[in-house]
Amino acid sequence: MRNVIWLVLLFAVAVVAALTLGDNSGLASFYWSGWRLDLSLNFFLIAAIAIGFAVLTTTQAISSLVGLPARAREWRGLRLERAAQAALREALGEYFGGRYSRAHKAALRALALREQVEQLAGDHELRMLAHLLAAGSLHRLQDRTRRDEMLQQALRGGRRGAPATVDDGARLLAAEWALDDRDGPRAMDLLSELQPGAARRTQALRLKLQADRLEQRPLDALHTARLLANHQAFSQTAAQGLLRSLAIESLEAVHDADQLRRAWQRFDAADQRDPFVAARAARRAAVLGAAEEGRAWLRPLWDRLDALGADGRSEVALALVDAAAGLGPEWLARVETAQRSHPTEAAVQAAVGAVLVERQLWGKARRPLEQAAQDTGLAPRARRQAWRALARLATEEGDEVRARDCLSRAAAID
Repeated sequence: MRNVIWLVLLFAVAVVAALTLGDNSGLASFYWSGWRLDLSLNFFLIAAIAIGFAVLTTTQAISSLVGLPARAREWRGLRLERAAQAALREALGEYFGGRYSRAHKAALRALALREQVEQLAGDHELRMLAHLLAAGSLHRLQDRTRRDEMLQQALRGGRRGAPATVDDGARLLAAEWALDDRDGPRAMDLLSELQPGAARRTQALRLKLQADRLEQRPLDALHTARLLANHQAFSQTAAQGLLRSLAIESLEAVHDADQLRRAWQRFDAADQRDPFVAARAARRAAVLGAAEEGRAWLRPLWDRLDALGADGRSEVALALVDAAAGLGPEWLARVETAQRSHPTEAAVQAAVGAVLVERQLWGKARRPLEQAAQDTGLAPRARRQAWRALARLATEEGDEVRARDCLSRAAAID
């Protein structure tokens, strides 16, 4: 079909040419110094077109001949550029394949080819990626000295030439390697050099969290972990466990009541509402001589015991046992309400008994203390405290035999 169409077009061109050129009545005359040259108009047009085509072809041929060396240089540069890109891809493949020696050699080959190509002299991205692949391979090979040298070459002048993404990636990798070396200050310095937007990325926050924990700064780590939880970097269960452990770690790191107050004030409201965190804070306050403040931190949780769950109620109740010293009468109504609401939970009964003993209400304290002391599911420390409270109660009643028996039961608990 295509051949038929071309044949029809050829016939059409022939017809148009015959109709146009068939009339040869035109004449073109040229005069020069007494000479005259007459040409038919058709011949003149055909000759003009042929001469123009010949001049154009000759000009292009001469231009191509003159530009041949430049094109040869471009071809050689393009071949070297492709070789450099291929070497970089090879280094990337070998790196992910776990063949780090080969990856290092391929990255060095890419850098060497880059130096030979003038077009690649300004390609800072290729330079940094090749240096990072070489440094990462040396890191896997535990060659820290050469790794640091290669990393310094990658970071040198990075802000001036390399794209921001590659530059930030280099610093994130360097911070990760510093954490692998247990060098927390170095990691923090590298993370501080990130741009504000990059410093808020999930990977940067993960590395900052590791650095804070490595440097034993639990409050800073808690703040970073809270940001990661807001970014949904962890599952809900993992985030809750991590935040709780960091909050408790920060409480254990304080050495006096003032430090404990400052740490508690730096907690988010969610941390202060956590029964495990509040219980640990109350215990630390009792140890540091600030039991009243510890009870104040427990009071909002005690007022909503039903919403805490069994484990949360147990933690809050046992923390109240430890912080019962100097307790005032305002707690009596609270513990009596809890006693009626949770009559079968030994931890709550232990807290009720401790409060009643502290207020010297010996008769009311006996039953909840006996229930707590005889419950083997209760924490051993709380059971010992219950037996000792029963011994004290027996002493107040003048029953020395029962007091000794209670003390012996307390001593027998592992």
